[in-house]
Amino acid sequence: MLAEIKGLNEECGIFGIWGHEEAATLTYYGLHSLQHRGQEGAGIVVGGNGTLQFHKGLGLVTEVFSRGELEKLTGMAAIGHVRYSTAGGGGYANVQPLLFRSQGGSLALAHNGNLVNADELRFRLEQQGSIFQTTSDTEVLAHLIKRSDEPILKERIKEALTHLRGAFAFLILTETEMYIALDPHGFRPLSLGRLGEAYVVASETCAFDVIGATYEREVEPGELIMINKQGVRSERFAPKVSRSICSMEYIYFARPDSNVDGINIHTARKNLGKQLAVEAPVAADVVTGVPDSSISVAIGYAEATGIPYELGLIKNRYVGRTFIQPSQALREQGVKMKLSPVRGVVAGKRVVMVDDSIVRGTTSKRIVRMLREAGATEVHVRISSPPITHPCFYGIDTSTKEELIAATHTVEEIRQLIEADSLAFLSQKGLLQAIGRPDDSPSCGQCLACFTGQYPTKIGGEYVGTFVQTSRCEY
Repeated sequence: MLAEIKGLNEECGIFGIWGHEEAATLTYYGLHSLQHRGQEGAGIVVGGNGTLQFHKGLGLVTEVFSRGELEKLTGMAAIGHVRYSTAGGGGYANVQPLLFRSQGGSLALAHNGNLVNADELRFRLEQQGSIFQTTSDTEVLAHLIKRSDEPILKERIKEALTHLRGAFAFLILTETEMYIALDPHGFRPLSLGRLGEAYVVASETCAFDVIGATYEREVEPGELIMINKQGVRSERFAPKVSRSICSMEYIYFARPDSNVDGINIHTARKNLGKQLAVEAPVAADVVTGVPDSSISVAIGYAEATGIPYELGLIKNRYVGRTFIQPSQALREQGVKMKLSPVRGVVAGKRVVMVDDSIVRGTTSKRIVRMLREAGATEVHVRISSPPITHPCFYGIDTSTKEELIAATHTVEEIRQLIEADSLAFLSQKGLLQAIGRPDDSPSCGQCLACFTGQYPTKIGGEYVGTFVQTSRCEY
């Protein structure tokens, strides 16, 4: 994916395993399969033998664990994390899992998502005497657990979770137990699997495939799962509400071979392409997708229109992370370093360029120019999501409206800015239909806030927009 240069990034991926003698190695492989969810840092904490050991660092999984660190991490349980920083910024201290040691025992935390009330909780905890070691919102949970008056750890965790607002998928590891928790709205994907007698949990099911584990079920929103030598127990820490899983998981973040909430990502994206072809057909000679997330969409668009699908854009997978930087100048340079047009495919052709989203517009403009420079006579841009008009507060780094081109420009104005011959976005209704959310479901089951401004939770102490639970999806 072009997350590094497109400016649309998910916070992280988490993986855990309980009851396997090769826990650290399997966690390494699991994190490697989740690398697309975060490239800034990685870490593993191992337990199950009376103590917690850890190693973490900045960089890719293969870089962090490249000098025999895995062999030193012994134990039957492990949790791991790959990070892309949103809340709290970067740096070694914020690389997860976070490990806390005290006289009462050690505790490690791995978190996917973003807590929208982290600042107010942090202020309150500091007023009560808590001293924070990081700037990560994840650390808030550790302090809430520590300050709870409940007599046993499970109840302290449950109480602490009730104070959190926003998106969170947590893995918690102690010397004797592993806990799994998903926020009441289920913004982030989280699945439970088995590998022989061992239990496995991961942000995406593709991590199960790489280690040979079998999928068991989704972790339910508002559920707390406890795993120890006595087995598995499940309790609720919050009442059931309608699920609001992030739409961008289907559009962009998740790997095509993953299933999210029972829906295969590749199939969903092909259907997005077919629906896009129905809503925005165009006369053209070739269809191409922007690697990697848009390939499945482009195939679906081509199948529905009868226009041949071709690899008109090739991704260079060997560009060093020197170019994975947040500055706008490096983003623009990174497009050319990451992508190359296939001149023999696009020269003299009317090209349909399919992409998953437009955030700032810079990348789209440069890709359109590259295709024209390679000889394309026309470039028609088709986007497999509605216009992103509102910021995300749940773990995607679009936190201000000003950086979103669709928030201040019409579709025609965006078309002119990216220099395309035509431009069309998928409708919200088409998005839901393509993914497989029936119109008569109790709720949409997805968060559409970045398209609508209707947030499922309070933001900054109050609800932003109007979020209404109805018997039908609100388009």
